[in-house]
Amino acid sequence: MSKKVAKVCKLQFPAGGAKPGPALASAGINMPQFCSAFNDATRDRGGDLVPVIITAYEDKSFDFVLKTTPAAIMIKKAAGIAKASSNQKEISGKITADQLREIAEYKMPDLNANDVESAMRIIAGTARNMGVEVEGFE
Repeated sequence: MSKKVAKVCKLQFPAGGAKPGPALASAGINMPQFCSAFNDATRDRGGDLVPVIITAYEDKSFDFVLKTTPAAIMIKKAAGIAKASSNQKEISGKITADQLREIAEYKMPDLNANDVESAMRIIAGTARNMGVEVEGFE
């Protein structure tokens, strides 16, 4: 017999740094068990922000799926800026086409793209909206 899903939550935690708190309390799961499983699974990701989708079941058990770090965070890290531009006309930083390709290849599993070139266009659009210029890419 299959388990009955009680709730599905989308949350973000630093890699290796999930702690019990109000966000997890609303999911209705065993918080210490989730934290230790999440921290063990993400320990190698070096403090990046990791989105996670938690499926909580009525018997307090859970499953979780890890996603890749958000593109905006990776673009800011590659450009060496702390904050993106508030409007698209102000240039807040620059990244190269090679950095763009690296980010696109990393994000491929979570993007709706068939190849790396399409993924690069998606990431370039995100960068453009953040006021980050991509050098050497159309």
